[in-house]
Amino acid sequence: HITLGWATCMRVETGVMADCTVPSPETINGAEAEAGSGEEEETVSFRVVWKKKNFDVTFGLDKKVSELKEHIQRLTSIPPAMMKLMYKGMVKNELTLRELRVTPGAKMMVVGSTIDDVIEVQPPSSSQLKELQKEADVPPQELLSEHKDHKKIIEKGKPDDVPQGYKNRHEPLPASVSGMVNKYGTKVRLHFKLELEQLWIGTHERTEKVPFGSIKKVVSEPIKGHEEYHILALQLGPTELSRYWVYWVPAQYVEAIKDIILGKWQYF
Repeated sequence: HITLGWATCMRVETGVMADCTVPSPETINGAEAEAGSGEEEETVSFRVVWKKKNFDVTFGLDKKVSELKEHIQRLTSIPPAMMKLMYKGMVKNELTLRELRVTPGAKMMVVGSTIDDVIEVQPPSSSQLKELQKEADVPPQELLSEHKDHKKIIEKGKPDDVPQGYKNRHEPLPASVSGMVNKYGTKVRLHFKLELEQLWIGTHERTEKVPFGSIKKVVSEPIKGHEEYHILALQLGPTELSRYWVYWVPAQYVEAIKDIILGKWQYF
């Protein structure tokens, strides 16, 4: 017999019937809810790398990348709007760390510059500005793949070991892309060293280490008749004469290449 949360029960030690309190279902549910609200958030500990600096970070698995960027800003002074995070490719702000499957001890790369770094960038000289203006005034030219210098490289055919290209598709950038060729027909490998903010351009003869910040422009165009691949130019100086040409770049990586190299400047 239970009335208003009270019940008759027997004391085991005396055998005497007595009244004792029995919590109502509402009380039980409330206590469980209160206990549940006190549960600790599930976290994961991993390493954040920016340039040559390493930061040990412990963060909630169910928090979003946008929140992680705010936390990293306190460590690096990079504004979230100028920051890109790389974990198995570039990560999107709306995803959680659980959705990214961040594991304990994992490494996450930060690409970006502080406001002070951007302010310190030297403006072009007057002669460089004149040259850039000349380039801007040049009327549209023929397709790159139709130009004789590029055409003779393309006509040698697609290298056998270049990755499969896919047009109208954007994919995360791998750590390196190989099998392409330069204007001399020599095999080229592009290695993206995010922790150093450098692009390593490698051939069988040498490897050139180029800071992202020194690359002024990235130009690309689909190869006519092979639109799943692009011709890509990395402008290493103020004029077109400094362009380093790469042929048979898989189309699905072109936007990611531009984003990684130039993305940190796009807000200014």
